[in-house]
Amino acid sequence: MGIDIQNIIVAVVTHHRDKVQSGFAPVFYSEDESESEKLALYLAKVTMGMAHNLENGVYVIVKH
Repeated sequence: MGIDIQNIIVAVVTHHRDKVQSGFAPVFYSEDESESEKLALYLAKVTMGMAHNLENGVYVIVKH
């Protein structure tokens, strides 16, 4: 029986530094929207999470 962390934000990706403040999840800043999308997808794969686009230039990576 393993222990699995679920329903938690594991990372935030954005290119708008003014929209996100650091908190309990690491924040990754990118140069533009296309880099944000690419970085969010890579982080989702690495963390086995899901990337969610908040439609305001911010992506959250969540473990469900």
